Amino acid sequence: MTVFVTQENPRADIVSATKWGTLIPLSSPMDQVHLNPAYVVSQIKRKLQDFNDEDYLLAMGDPAIIGISFAIASDRNNGRVKLLKWDKKERMYYQVNIVVRGGIGDLTT
Repeated sequence: MTVFVTQENPRADIVSATKWGTLIPLSSPMDQVHLNPAYVVSQIKRKLQDFNDEDYLLAMGDPAIIGISFAIASDRNNGRVKLLKWDKKERMYYQVNIVVRGGIGDLTT
């Protein structure tokens, strides 16, 4: 299982997300979509090439990079993406299952 972090942030404490798998950043803090979108998209496509039902996205950073990452992950996995959502009050991550293609569906946990 892998947790793909949309954009690395050295100041963020996301160690608790390792409960769901190995953390792999999809982009660096220095990546700027508006300066070189083709580079950012190709690097995210390469890193998500084997994205599947066992994997998660942890959305953080540039909203454009988050959107690109979600779109590519969804495309790679037939419209199914599992997200890790931070709950500030409980101070923990929750799994959120999203199905965006193919009608009503559910991901098993």
